[in-house]
Amino acid sequence: MLLIILFFVHLTMQSEKAFNHFMYVNNVVRSEVKNMIKRINHITFAVSDLKKTTSFYENILGLKKTGEWSNYVIFDVGEVELAFEPGGKKGHKEGAPDIFMIVDNVDDAYKKLKAKGVKFVSEPKDQYWGGRTATLLDPDENMFILVQSKEEK
Repeated sequence: MLLIILFFVHLTMQSEKAFNHFMYVNNVVRSEVKNMIKRINHITFAVSDLKKTTSFYENILGLKKTGEWSNYVIFDVGEVELAFEPGGKKGHKEGAPDIFMIVDNVDDAYKKLKAKGVKFVSEPKDQYWGGRTATLLDPDENMFILVQSKEEK
């Protein structure tokens, strides 16, 4: 009986050491991964008509083009590059992420873009979290949400 109890105590101590080691390694790895990724730098969309898309983002939305090739174009949107390449399809993208573009005044942006022919899915409206948004469609029907934070209202 004493041998069984000693064996159980030994296993418990080994298990505790193994668990503590696992937790230490897990925390180190999580910390390294957490510090490894700093921010999103670049997002690429496949589109059906690169020239039409380029014109929309440059001339209608007024984004600064930072790179262009025959099969790729890049725009600066704050600290994130928004890029486009051929190969996409026009139409609603089921399951696409919500992408918010910060503006100073949603209502003003909505009026100006609507006057330029931009299609909107929703008019400016207050959100429960305090911001104000309006959702637009690009030529391929990719959705972007214009957002004005509650501090800027």
